Amino acid sequence: MKLLLVAVNAKYIHSNLAVYSLRAYANKYSAAGHVALAEYTINHSEEDILRGIYMEKADVIAFSCYIWNFEIILRVVKELKKVQPDAKLWFGGPEVSYDAITCLEKHSELTGIMIGEGEQTFLEVLQHYTEGIRSLDQIDGIAYREDHQVRMTKSREILELSEIPFPYEEMEDFKNRIIYYESSRGCPFSCSYCLSSIERTIRFREIGLVKQELQFLLEQKVPQVKFIDRTFNCKKAHAMEIWRFIKEHDNGVTNFHFEISADLLTEEELQLLASLRPAQVQFEIGVQTTNSDTVEAIHRKMDLNLLRRNVERIRAGRNIHQHLDLIAGLPFEDYASFERSFQEVYEMKPDQLQLGFLKVLKGSPMEAASQDYGIIYREHPPYEVLSTNHLSYEELLDLKGICDMVEIYYNSGQFANAIGYLEHFYSSPMKLYEELSIFYQNKQMDRQAHSRMKRYEILSDFFQEIILQAQPRAEKESGLEVLFEEILIMDLFLREDMKSRPTFAINHPLKNYKDLYDKLRKENKLIHIENFTYDIEAAVAEGIAVKKESTIIFNYSVRDPITKSAGVTIL
Repeated sequence: MKLLLVAVNAKYIHSNLAVYSLRAYANKYSAAGHVALAEYTINHSEEDILRGIYMEKADVIAFSCYIWNFEIILRVVKELKKVQPDAKLWFGGPEVSYDAITCLEKHSELTGIMIGEGEQTFLEVLQHYTEGIRSLDQIDGIAYREDHQVRMTKSREILELSEIPFPYEEMEDFKNRIIYYESSRGCPFSCSYCLSSIERTIRFREIGLVKQELQFLLEQKVPQVKFIDRTFNCKKAHAMEIWRFIKEHDNGVTNFHFEISADLLTEEELQLLASLRPAQVQFEIGVQTTNSDTVEAIHRKMDLNLLRRNVERIRAGRNIHQHLDLIAGLPFEDYASFERSFQEVYEMKPDQLQLGFLKVLKGSPMEAASQDYGIIYREHPPYEVLSTNHLSYEELLDLKGICDMVEIYYNSGQFANAIGYLEHFYSSPMKLYEELSIFYQNKQMDRQAHSRMKRYEILSDFFQEIILQAQPRAEKESGLEVLFEEILIMDLFLREDMKSRPTFAINHPLKNYKDLYDKLRKENKLIHIENFTYDIEAAVAEGIAVKKESTIIFNYSVRDPITKSAGVTIL
């Protein structure tokens, strides 16, 4: 008897902690060869996935289901049943846990669904098939098909988190991939768009066990450990123990990702965080909205002023990458309100600003309340919002375009000076990205793939065709075109060790630095030298054009660990 666990991830670099935890929990059967594991990505063809699963010749096949992979899994399962009619097919995961009966009734290929937390349930299903230890009706936390009837057992009691074995004993499978780690389950908050709000119980893995497991990962020098705890710092003592441990055992390589509530951070935590190695830690901070009516409607608890102060404190330390989130399509948030939320979060100067769109997840309180707010959303995964009482579909499309521009020109970090300068020409930051999006659409560039270098050229064209054309004649003739060209050159060489000059810089006067190059490159070949005629810092900070000649050496052997920018020496 062989049971195959199947994961279909969003990207190759991702791994599926769920299936590894299930396999580890069923260790006795896994060691005996009863459990196999197959991972694919949504970029694999359905034919490749089907062929790979079929060749495993498993008797029972269990799929880990999420909004990003459910559609492709359903299509594969329909074909799989044709070529393996005797195989027992099971689903599990958040996409099927909240309407298991409906899912079974709709998809006749399925044998059953494991509902909610899966480790003990999976073990008992495995025992049922391998040893006949218990019948399906004796297994808690499942829905199943029997004698053409769909049945559901009682809910499964939750586990002690420390009872789940560490899933990463063999690291060969995780080379060049993100390691996902769980030190707690559940969330103390009740945000209505999140499935964690359904069960507010929170459990923590025993801290000694956590330290032991993190030490193993540190010894392996994995590039990144991503904690999937819903609110990592909801318990101060737990967070502090882990942050102290990774500080004291730093290997100089591993980065740790945490999802936190910034307004919960205390002075003691902020001081500890400020002492960490640059880029040792990165934070994802969900702001979602700054509209107080919206915050109340989604049952979110947040002290925005404290969050703002703590984000600023962290940013001032220049050692932690911060990723702040906003969600479009929430109750009471119209276009103007979202623009205000955008501006307030943008002014916090996060390293990345993620613009997400509300997904009305099955089983979430938002699903139940969606009609109250006129929220219309896609029928199929990912159930993304189409319109609300306050936001039209056309406005959401506009926000999608803005989202794309933010991703390209802000989150990439490659255009920091250019964007900083362009902001001075607009009444709000979002209007800049809005006009960039319109520029892309008018030139039909929004559906094309562009190289990084092409993005610089597009921004140069945008400045000449949109910004300069809107300026008075005197301003046009005052050297703004040359200034922006120099700003783009600064951004380019801060990030790229270019061997040739870009088209927008062809006419930029380049002095002969041969003697200086020869001298400097005896010690370091990873350098570039440029001359500038304008004060770039003044242009970005104040939006003014001030002549100031300088020569800058870009050193690519010394990069900022947060921004990835080259070291700079001004001669």
